[in-house]
Amino acid sequence: MTQSATPEQHPIQAAIAPGYAFDQEVVEVGALMVDADTLTDTAIRIPLAMFNRHGLVAGATGTGKTKTLQVLAEQLSAAGVSVFAADVKGDLTGLGVPGEHSDKIVERAAGVGQQWEATGFPVELLALGGRGNGIPVRVTMSSFGPLLLAKVLGLNATQESSLGLVFHYADKAGLPLLDLADLRAVVHHLTSPEGKPDLKDLGGLSSATAGVILRELITFADQGADAFFGEPEFDTSDLFRVADDGRGVISLLELPELANRPAVFSTFLMWLLADLFNELPEVGDIEKPKLVFFFDEAHLLFKGASKDFLEQVAQTVRLIRSKGVGVFFVTQAPTDVPDEVLAQLGSRVQHQLRAHTPNDAKALKQTVNTYPHPAYDDLGRVLTSLGIGEAVVTVMNEKGAPTPVAWTRLRAPESLMSPADDAWLEQQVAGSSLRARYADALDRESAREILAQRLERGAQKAAEENADDGAGAGADDGLAPHQREAEKLSKRRTPTQRKQDKDLVEKVVESGAFKDFMRTAAREIARGVFRTGRR
Repeated sequence: MTQSATPEQHPIQAAIAPGYAFDQEVVEVGALMVDADTLTDTAIRIPLAMFNRHGLVAGATGTGKTKTLQVLAEQLSAAGVSVFAADVKGDLTGLGVPGEHSDKIVERAAGVGQQWEATGFPVELLALGGRGNGIPVRVTMSSFGPLLLAKVLGLNATQESSLGLVFHYADKAGLPLLDLADLRAVVHHLTSPEGKPDLKDLGGLSSATAGVILRELITFADQGADAFFGEPEFDTSDLFRVADDGRGVISLLELPELANRPAVFSTFLMWLLADLFNELPEVGDIEKPKLVFFFDEAHLLFKGASKDFLEQVAQTVRLIRSKGVGVFFVTQAPTDVPDEVLAQLGSRVQHQLRAHTPNDAKALKQTVNTYPHPAYDDLGRVLTSLGIGEAVVTVMNEKGAPTPVAWTRLRAPESLMSPADDAWLEQQVAGSSLRARYADALDRESAREILAQRLERGAQKAAEENADDGAGAGADDGLAPHQREAEKLSKRRTPTQRKQDKDLVEKVVESGAFKDFMRTAAREIARGVFRTGRR
């Protein structure tokens, strides 16, 4: 397709075309439109090397965001790049199945310079904790760590410090923290009479702080987080896989009912990005990324998120590109993404925005102001009049500068544009090379069991001591029962207590009142024995 300006071109085409003439490997996005009725032969594309500069796919519901994600994932896979996508609605499973041929699709594809061919791509299905169709993804509580957990739970600085103390104690005491139950068990232990002395030299754990942590953990578990923590732990290197034919594997994480469990999604995202950042070596700017993430429904990720969480995401997105990893957020409006994160996104594919309410109009104005000066007279009007499968595109070129804003008709996915059927999903999971490693959960001894055993041993020891105390209860020692019980009690006292008791007895016995009482008692006893005295 033509990329340089010619005298016959429309002025808008002449202004935009040179900005997309790249001399390197690219991902084709679609073809340039100058207005709603005029499609040009200028190809709009994204340099493959710029995918680690991150991106945004935004637009109202039903405008084609998921299909755009599908188009980008297909071409990245074809280029040998591994892809990860959070599949919120289950729509992306069709990536593994060849698309359905139709004359309409072939004709539309030809209009944007695409030679459409039904193609399925290598797909790996994942599921948090195995809940859903996919290989289970789990992580141990120890691996996740106190800092990330504190941010997810929304703890303050004092509570975060106390949580770190709990993790420190568990590590030093040899108490493996594998799941939420282990962490709750350790917190309960450290606030019990048996456990409080263990933290005496470290400052201790207040009951109030422990209560807050336990309540937040319960809420977290109610959102489904229990399934995420455990063993065997998922190795993030398994996301960097290439099929035998050289195409990158597309890993799809099923996230059902995400709207009701946003904290679980946040938890997984933070752990995954942090783990990759810590494990991957620095590679700088490379010809193509090692891995590209697509996080669908990103507005659920950021809605109600704590300040610490947002800062953590912004920092990770900013730094992880040097590790060869790109991150694309898919959401309804650019304003759904915090400014600190939005500023890091080099490529933008904006589908139709609607302005039916004052808030919508405000969001539209804010969106227009974030674009470089467009060749179109009224970009706001363009954004509200985009058709399905159309978008306004601007990307980062090889020099790091934004390309001209381009009204684009997008390519069509070559894989199935609907969810794959259940039989295909079951077959994929059953035949996965990861199944043997992750399918079955491990339940090895951890903090909860170890602490329970300690309590059991303590109770058993106490029972044995009580049994020893009562072993001679029936022996013929010449003592009356009350004397024998007094003997037991005296043996349990410490030397100091026995000395204090002796001093007290001596004082009482030597007192005049006690001597008068004993004389009177002796007389009454004698009278009783000899049946004398008054009748």
